[in-house]
Parts: sequence; structure tokens; C-alpha cells
Amino acid sequence: MSILNRGIVIAGPTGVGKTKISIQLAKLLNAEIISSDSAQVYSGLDIGTAKISELEKENIKHHLIDVVEPIQKYSVGNFEREVNKILNENEEKNFLLVGGTGLYINSITDGLSVLPEADKSIREELTKMDIKELYEILLKNDEEAAKMIHPSNRIRLERAVEVFIKTGEKFSILSKKNIKNNKFSFLKIALERNREKLYERINKRVDIMFEQGLENEVRELYHKYGEKLYNLNIIGYREVIDYFEGKIDLERAKYEIKRNSRHYAKRQFTWFKADKDYQWFNLDEISEDEIINKVLKNFREIEN
Repeated sequence: MSILNRGIVIAGPTGVGKTKISIQLAKLLNAEIISSDSAQVYSGLDIGTAKISELEKENIKHHLIDVVEPIQKYSVGNFEREVNKILNENEEKNFLLVGGTGLYINSITDGLSVLPEADKSIREELTKMDIKELYEILLKNDEEAAKMIHPSNRIRLERAVEVFIKTGEKFSILSKKNIKNNKFSFLKIALERNREKLYERINKRVDIMFEQGLENEVRELYHKYGEKLYNLNIIGYREVIDYFEGKIDLERAKYEIKRNSRHYAKRQFTWFKADKDYQWFNLDEISEDEIINKVLKNFREIEN
């Protein structure tokens, strides 16, 4: 039976094993999958983002993969609008949000804060100010925001001051006023592994990426998009481009991809652990089948 306005989040760090479990759950629930990965929205970035193949999808419909070219800007705001359109037009269906981009997932499960768009005239005036002056203005008008933003982070300082000037309200308050634009309630699941095992999997996955042709993929994309590809700042692409530019050798590029992927996994782990709504499952301590059965049981309890 379809569960109206219910969904499941399958989150966790890169390389943990989200794909296989999500496919099995989608089959059992007759669900569609919404990719929640900020890199997989870009077409052509396949090997380096470990993008799911058509064969691996097993005929499960996937959304928000290959939706823009690398030259286009794509933000959490784009993601939030597109996912909510899918959800609100298909309220009778079951959906899984699967990925490791916590901000993207939160925009759907908890909503986004509604901040005013950038004001060109205000921003031009702020760029003329000394960074210390900017910080003092923010400290005077929004002490909480000043405590949250590092005094050397000019971009965030300018944004916080701009919001205050434009609205007369504190950035620290407005940024916490989230608006959720869908009627779905989500069971939030996070996967983990013992740290050493996870890091082994990440290192091995990087080796496999190079065996699959990561170097050629990056070369073709870099030839097509140039610096815009580098400016996306996606792990696996920037390091190989540095190799092409002669800044590092190939072995160093591989090392840095592995290291940066491990660091990214650690940040993801920290992000999801901070959200107490997640139910955690350690794939080194419990089988995939056991996890699936527990998730199905919890999901069906929501129905009743």
C-alpha cells in the first residue's frame, strides 16, 4: 500500500555503501530515488563522482542526476525547488532521498531560510569597506551573527551586513527561519562503517576510478569547459587538473584525491551526527538485509 506523504532519507559519508541499499529499498517500496549529491547534478562528471550507471539503477527511476552542464551554476536553492516540484506533483508516490550532501537533504526535510536576493548597489558599497569595518558593523547590529562568522571571512560578512541593511532584521534570526515547501515526513537513516574500513573503501574506490578512466574523463571535460570545471571545486577533478597543469605528478594527484575524499567523509559524518533525527546503522556490524528489514519495519510503523 502506498504511504501518502512519507519518504526515507538514506544518508552517510562518501563510499559507505548507500547505493545498493537504496536500490533494494526502492524495489520493495515501489519508490523513486532522488539523488541528493551536489556533484552528480552535473552531466559528464561520471567516474569521478561515482555516478550510478543505468545497469546499477535496475530500472528504478532516479531524479536530479545529469540535470545541468558544468558551466552552469547550481545551488541548494535550485535543488530545493526542483525536488519539491517532484514531491508536490507526486504525493501518492514513495520517494527516497539518497546522498551525502547534508545541506541539500536538509532543504527538503527541514526547509530553507528565506533570505533576500543579493542587492548589487548595497554590495558595491560594502566592497569598498575595510573588512574590520564590516565586522564592527555586524558586531554592533547582530552580535550572534558576528560570533558565527570568522572576522576574515569577507564574503559571509558582506552577506550578513547586506541582509541587515536591506531588511532591518538580523541575519542570525532570518537564517534560522526555515520554510518547508512540501508535505512529506521523512524517516531519516544514516549509514556508517568503522573508520578504518571506510577509509580503505574510499582508497580502493579512487584506484578503481583511475582504472575506469578518470584521467581521460577529466581531460575531455577540461578541454571542453576549462577553468569552469576547476572552479566547481569537486574532489577528483581539481587534483587531476593540477596534474595536467604540472603542479603535481600523477601519484600525488591520486594521493590527494584519497586524502581529500577521506577528509570529506569525516565532515559528512560530523554533519549527519549533529542531526539527532537520524537512525544510524553500521555496515561493519549489521548486514544489508537486516538494515533493510529494520528500515521497512520503522517505515510501516509510520503508516500505522
